[in-house]
Amino acid sequence: MNLYEAIFLRKSVRNYEMEVISPEILQEIQEFYAQIEGLNPGIRTEISIIDNTKGQNKRMHLLGVKAPYYIAFYSEEKDLAQMNAGYIMEQLALFMCTKGYGTCFLGSVKPKFGNPHKGDLKFMITMAFGKSKGSYTRKPVDAKRMDLKELCVYKEVPRQWMKQLLEAARLAPSSYNSQPWRFVVYDNRIHVFAKKHNLNHLGKYEEMNFGVMFSHLMVVAEELWLDVDLIRLEDITHKNFQNNQYVLSAILRT
Repeated sequence: MNLYEAIFLRKSVRNYEMEVISPEILQEIQEFYAQIEGLNPGIRTEISIIDNTKGQNKRMHLLGVKAPYYIAFYSEEKDLAQMNAGYIMEQLALFMCTKGYGTCFLGSVKPKFGNPHKGDLKFMITMAFGKSKGSYTRKPVDAKRMDLKELCVYKEVPRQWMKQLLEAARLAPSSYNSQPWRFVVYDNRIHVFAKKHNLNHLGKYEEMNFGVMFSHLMVVAEELWLDVDLIRLEDITHKNFQNNQYVLSAILRT
């Protein structure tokens, strides 16, 4: 299994065996993280792997899920830092799926009370991981997601590679399974919009949600050997659909 295949198989895991992961695998996770290029490479980030194999971090699993390990993600506080965090962390989740481990994002779980920083970097998100009790994968048809016809407005007939990009984006996980993205689809580009909503708590991690979804787009683009740029087009920012706001565009480089 590679990252592309993991997109279609990974599911969030909330029940884990409290088993030790070898130091070699933990080192592989660190090395994989180090070679991920973020959405904005100018944003400095760090991760900490927290060992909970003996259940010593009780607060973390009282607030979230009990797992043998957690990854805490820290970042500089810059524009789109949360989107960048989601983009990097989802690739880590996909990587661990390829290694046979389950993962689960934990939005409200911090490593220590009253310590939201690591040096000059701010804590962003925690992810539980380890050997799952039961399956860490599921069939794409079992994912509770909206159909593409509900998420997309097609301005042109999409090619096959475009359908693959959109399907991967559709399967992206999001907080409360909110699926806040909407897509305006052309032959060689996708304009991405955020669906506005009335419940404020759904929007807390919305920027991070989009980072997760964009990571799916770019993993598929790499798998299909497509040169895709994620850019913000100033001439589209004013073209908002009703109850939707423009975020970024994925454009095929020709």
